[in-house]
Amino acid sequence: QVQLVESGGGSVQAGGSLRLSCAASESIFSANAMAWYRQAPGKQRELVARITAGGSTIYADSVKGRFTISRDNAKNSVYLQMMSVKPEDTGNYYCNLAKYSVNYWGKGTLVTVSS
Repeated sequence: QVQLVESGGGSVQAGGSLRLSCAASESIFSANAMAWYRQAPGKQRELVARITAGGSTIYADSVKGRFTISRDNAKNSVYLQMMSVKPEDTGNYYCNLAKYSVNYWGKGTLVTVSS
């Protein structure tokens, strides 16, 4: 059972930046992909960014050009660099690891962007 722990959330003003981290309890080297999802109040959870084992990335249209996902296999970690944040980026951000058709989730870290 892989455990994921997110950190780095907090309150930030619009236009600012934030860096989220996700640490896995075991090696992520064999993970098919790692991703960040978010869930705003009253809304469904949505994909923000995903990075595959080979380093390919995809982003939600709403964050393209502002957010960057990266992974460090040596540290069993994945990161989300958030730049030029907007109030609509507010929500709980969840780390996801996909491995052998099984999805693992962290408990989330809250990001609040004020205007």
